[in-house]
Amino acid sequence: MGKIINRCTWVNPDNPAYIRYHDEEWGVPQHSDSVLFEMLILECFQAGLSWECVLNKREAFRSAFDCFDAQKICRYDEDKFAELLQNTGIIRNRLKIKAAVVNSKVFLEIQKEHGSFDSYIWGFTDGKVVYESCDIQATSPLSDKISKDLKKRGMKFVGSTIIYAYLQAIGIINGHMDCCDFR
Repeated sequence: MGKIINRCTWVNPDNPAYIRYHDEEWGVPQHSDSVLFEMLILECFQAGLSWECVLNKREAFRSAFDCFDAQKICRYDEDKFAELLQNTGIIRNRLKIKAAVVNSKVFLEIQKEHGSFDSYIWGFTDGKVVYESCDIQATSPLSDKISKDLKKRGMKFVGSTIIYAYLQAIGIINGHMDCCDFR
């Protein structure tokens, strides 16, 4: 019999995709702008929903949103918008779809200003991982600061709670519980 693996308590043990996400992605420092953008868009769609719901639709999102290509998304027109609203594989929220288009434009502006989104987002911690326990809080002074800056730049659905979850997802904040073997 194999070794028992302790995971964060929020992981649904009956969902293999969720287990894989926790074990292989969540909290792992990400530096690829394409991954950083994908996770930002997915976290925005998660607002008011469970991450598991979004994760279960991830492949449909990738297909619907041109593999999260910010250059393509920023040019979406009314026809593409209508197509997305009809796509039953994704979360069909009008405001979140519009936010994805707006946020892609701001993302590209940040890339241009900082050389990469990676430089921008990791610059808030001087490239260092922040260790916190995910069971303690849903926001932090760091997520407050980044949220405020992204909103000032024009991004939507980037409140402090969403940004805190985003920072955990991309590994800037390591929020694995103390009991978790992946801490």
